Amino acid sequence: MELFHDTSLKTSAIVTKNYSNSFYLSTLLLDKRVKTAIHSIYGFVRFADEIVDTFHGYDKAYLLQKFETDMHEAIENKISLNPILNSFQWAVNEYGIPMPYIDAFMNSMRMDLTKKEYLTNAETSDYIYGSANVVGLMCLKVFCKENTKLFGELVHSAEMLGSAFQKVNFLRDLQADIELLERSYFPQFDKNKFDENLKLQLIAEIEQEFDIALEGIKRLPGRSQLAVYTAYNYYRKLLIKIKHSEASAILKERIRISNVRKLSIMAQSAIEYKLNMIWKEKREKKTKNN
Repeated sequence: MELFHDTSLKTSAIVTKNYSNSFYLSTLLLDKRVKTAIHSIYGFVRFADEIVDTFHGYDKAYLLQKFETDMHEAIENKISLNPILNSFQWAVNEYGIPMPYIDAFMNSMRMDLTKKEYLTNAETSDYIYGSANVVGLMCLKVFCKENTKLFGELVHSAEMLGSAFQKVNFLRDLQADIELLERSYFPQFDKNKFDENLKLQLIAEIEQEFDIALEGIKRLPGRSQLAVYTAYNYYRKLLIKIKHSEASAILKERIRISNVRKLSIMAQSAIEYKLNMIWKEKREKKTKNN
């Protein structure tokens, strides 16, 4: 049984590494148990997203419904023969991840099966809450674990971080979403009217969310602060690259950051984090001596 459980957890880690190398690198900065739980969450949400985005030629609605049913059974029974669902149920039960978060996520995945256009900000916000915000809140539950007070205080900043990440993804994947999946997440988006002004307007909204998120990141416990700050730094750099790209270029190709640059961002984040800790200790000592 222990071997099966360990294999399930390792499977989620493999999925995380194969699907998002940048996210995987940032998780390496976490404590082992926390890292394992984050991989378990990522594996679950990635596979659900994979069903709706890439399983062309198959009955996506049936597969998503079966995945959801199996997930509920896994959480209730605390076991699943599906290694991704087995590791996810462990994280849910171990860290008390609320079912409403999971249900909201699955609802957004169902929206991807049929909804191609978002006409209002409210519709987009609802989708982002389920597809990104609640994923951030699941991770926050792991980071804070039994510290419910800190969790409550950081909910808003975690939601802003999830929203900012998702909107950066929307801009990065604009070409694929429109041409391959025929989706548009930005309200009343018209690719023929997408210009520099609209691009900068969207980026300004994302930058505001990043600013709010950063204040919460500074209060995360332990090594989770460095890991999340590294992911934040990566997405912020990606947004800068999008900002410096022509609007027409975003519609033609996926904006990327090289693996070498990703490692550089990781190193830079570690240095900034260490310096911040040093200055924090000095301020605390100075305050104590005074």
